Amino acid sequence: MRVKLIGLLIGLVIGGVMGCTSKDAAPAEPKAAEPAPAPEPAAEPAGDPVAEAQDIYKNRCTVCHGVTGKGDGDGSAALDPKPRDFTSPEWQAEVTDDHLTKIIVYGGAAVGKAPTMPANPDLDAKPEVVAELVKFIRGLKK
Repeated sequence: MRVKLIGLLIGLVIGGVMGCTSKDAAPAEPKAAEPAPAPEPAAEPAGDPVAEAQDIYKNRCTVCHGVTGKGDGDGSAALDPKPRDFTSPEWQAEVTDDHLTKIIVYGGAAVGKAPTMPANPDLDAKPEVVAELVKFIRGLKK
């Protein structure tokens, strides 16, 4: 009996030193994967009001006003009244820069025009960008 006990102890010591090789041994837990880094937010042209204004026109305004400003963007078909044609020399002559600024920031309803022209309240704190948007719209005149 003593020999069996010594054999068992030796087996336990060797098994502990050598590691467990039994098929029934619990598998090692896999390491948790590192979480993927958060995607970078879309880059806004920092500190460049001209580039930011162009980006805003492209991403917000062209949907209704179109790339060339004729009021023929993809979203214009469902709108009544139709979006303003920025290329019209007559309209360009009758509208002030202050009026355009107010429409851009506060929307059409703020100046008695179509409420379908949305407000851009985030631009209220960026007067230099709004001024560049006004210049961009002025540049669309035929």
